[in-house]
Amino acid sequence: MATERLTELEDEAWRGFLVSHERIWGVIEADLTPLGLSMTEYSVLGLLAEAGRDGIRLTELAKKRMMSTAGLSRLADRLEQRGLIERCRAASDGRGYDVTLTPAGRSLLRKAWKRQYADIKRLFIDKLTEEQLNALVDVWASLADQEER
Repeated sequence: MATERLTELEDEAWRGFLVSHERIWGVIEADLTPLGLSMTEYSVLGLLAEAGRDGIRLTELAKKRMMSTAGLSRLADRLEQRGLIERCRAASDGRGYDVTLTPAGRSLLRKAWKRQYADIKRLFIDKLTEEQLNALVDVWASLADQEER
């Protein structure tokens, strides 16, 4: 079965999303580089901050970051070697690992947040009206409601 082509409007909307995402992502990533952080590392540290001082199971963190447990485990090894996170056996059952931010990890994340928030405001938020932001919130909610494949 042949797939229908996108309409001009659909194509423009999709390409606009991709170009905007790549441009904004690239600037944010470049601004994190002097801190020694990749976007993936930054997002993991951010998720750990959301988890609080008790941390989160490594498997749950992998799920939230949409990574394989093995991939996240390798990343956690690097972050742990840098003193940004700690892993310890889960107190609940001793089988898995809980991951928490260290004070050094929290400090680096605060610096990264400051840079990222400035970039997001300058490259994204400040370019849109409140009405446009509300429309985007609705779009993301509609897309999040879809079943994952």
